[in-house]
Amino acid sequence: MLSPADGRVLVAGPADAAAAPPGRWLQVSIFLSLMDVHVNRVPVSGRVTRVTYTPGRFLPAYRHNAAIANERCEIWIDHEGQPVVARQVVGVLARRVVCRLDTGATVAAGDRYGVMKFGSRMDVFIPIESEIKVRVGDTVRGGVTVVAMLHSSTV
Repeated sequence: MLSPADGRVLVAGPADAAAAPPGRWLQVSIFLSLMDVHVNRVPVSGRVTRVTYTPGRFLPAYRHNAAIANERCEIWIDHEGQPVVARQVVGVLARRVVCRLDTGATVAAGDRYGVMKFGSRMDVFIPIESEIKVRVGDTVRGGVTVVAMLHSSTV
């Protein structure tokens, strides 16, 4: 799985159940500062199964509760039978999230799919069997840095 954005890793491990989609997930969250490129990229290849926009507040994106309180857009991708969820979260200065994907779209890892307007974050939720390759504090580049390895769901 490729990083969906440029920035600094805030979370790399088990997902916070209050902020994650229903079920058990691992989470990688990336904070985008004003100096980072705010183009968002698809983390894995597959088919988009759901796109949801949720209006909300504009708390600082690096805050823990921003993931559930702030304006956001989620895309769900079926990657070879495994769900991956990418969530764009806007912050204090980021007042607009743009997602250019629709349900049913076929996407490739690294494709551009949206943008957030400055000082925001990306949360990605992946199957619990995956292996995270980054640590909190690491700097990542969208569409370039491998942040996790998804293991095949077939035996």
